[in-house]
Amino acid sequence: MWVRVLAVIAGMILLACGCGAAKRPAADGLAWADCDDGFECAKLRVPLDHGKPDGEKIDIGVIRLPATGDRIGSLVINPGGPGSSGIQYARAAQVTLSRKIRERFDIVGFDPRGVGESEPVRCLSDDRLDAFLALDTTPDSPQEQAALEQGSREFADGCQARSGRLLPHLGTADAARDMDLLRQALGEEKLTYLGKSYGTFLGAVYADLFPAKVRALVLDGALDPSIPRLKLNSDQAMGFERAFRAYVEDCLAEASCPFRSHDVDGALNELADLLRRTDAQALPSNGRQVTEALATLGALTPLYDRDSWPELTKTLRQALAGDGTSLLANADRLIGRRDNGTYSNQTEANMAVNCVDSAYPRETSAYATAAAEAAERSPRFGPYIMWSSLPCATWPAKPTFSNHPLKARGSAPILVIGTKRDPATPYEWAQSLASQLDSGVFLGFDGDGHTAYFNGSSCVDDAVDTYLLTGVAPADGTICPGIS
Repeated sequence: MWVRVLAVIAGMILLACGCGAAKRPAADGLAWADCDDGFECAKLRVPLDHGKPDGEKIDIGVIRLPATGDRIGSLVINPGGPGSSGIQYARAAQVTLSRKIRERFDIVGFDPRGVGESEPVRCLSDDRLDAFLALDTTPDSPQEQAALEQGSREFADGCQARSGRLLPHLGTADAARDMDLLRQALGEEKLTYLGKSYGTFLGAVYADLFPAKVRALVLDGALDPSIPRLKLNSDQAMGFERAFRAYVEDCLAEASCPFRSHDVDGALNELADLLRRTDAQALPSNGRQVTEALATLGALTPLYDRDSWPELTKTLRQALAGDGTSLLANADRLIGRRDNGTYSNQTEANMAVNCVDSAYPRETSAYATAAAEAAERSPRFGPYIMWSSLPCATWPAKPTFSNHPLKARGSAPILVIGTKRDPATPYEWAQSLASQLDSGVFLGFDGDGHTAYFNGSSCVDDAVDTYLLTGVAPADGTICPGIS
């Protein structure tokens, strides 16, 4: 059940291309080499600074799965993050894309700059990253807040020390320009693209920069680019609250449900009590300590996929009995921590991109105020999500994007999808993005989990496949029913 979670959430264990075969020239401008299991890998050279096209170059890792049938062209895909590996996502194509799409398109994934095989940003050693991610992100004393501030500064300073030359050039607009160079190298006149979660922002920025180069863009689980970052965090916390409530409603109908309460609000309070207990005393787990921050991550991770709700039930039953093992395993999946204690650079890249994609407050008091306000809307997840952005308060690189609506004037129709109880990208964001885009077409899914395509709805899948294959979008405002 974790296959889809790993593919959609996070590029956690990055898979090397293994490009040991001799490179061969290709007419499309990339030198592809076999890299096992039917995939081909290559490197795309791009400017570090797109404002200086003749300056320093960096390599972008690219992978493709050739079409199995009558080929239309290339479908570029991105799983989100930011920080997730598009290479790993492409390797999961058989469980994330329909057979129809794999027959007609070369499936092309790439690690955006700063991620995985594309000049990865690095900030902390593995043991220091362990310590940072375990910090108390709901500080309720001056000492706890001071520790969080110090850890956040250490993270930002570490990024500058180890990856300083990259940091000013990791914004989504830079990645979108890389994607246009990839389109050209693939020999495609226009871009066909499927982006999920943060990948919707990458796709929308691309369309805004290159509207005439859009063939078909699917933006599934959309972000709203017009919302300031702390408001975006608050909305996301409310999305997790909404999703957890939906899980509890389902759980209470099952005999295996671990909550003592027989009503939703009572069960939600039990989760809050559990998190408060881990704030006071961490739960044990195979020699590691499950702090409140890690417990929160462990509780919210299974919300990304409705098929993982039984896993969440098992996790909570174990945690309520005093064992944090499953909570910690869930958290490790989300943050890219491997069993041997090493990390992908998912967490570091996520922070590095977010901190330059929006202007964050520089004063700690702004985060404290925002956390208190978020706690009113989302008492279980709000403070954690608000405080988690604190490294951006001292980020050494300036923001490169100011939050504003994206129009993509003159582009072909762009399909924007929202899931009603999506935990990470609330439904309202997709509605807003579709209305901002001049050619936006909105498709809703009355379901649960993060993103909609290939999540069990034939209504969504048929609409997306038809659009990608033909360019014909569904009627604007179509709502696909939930899965019974």
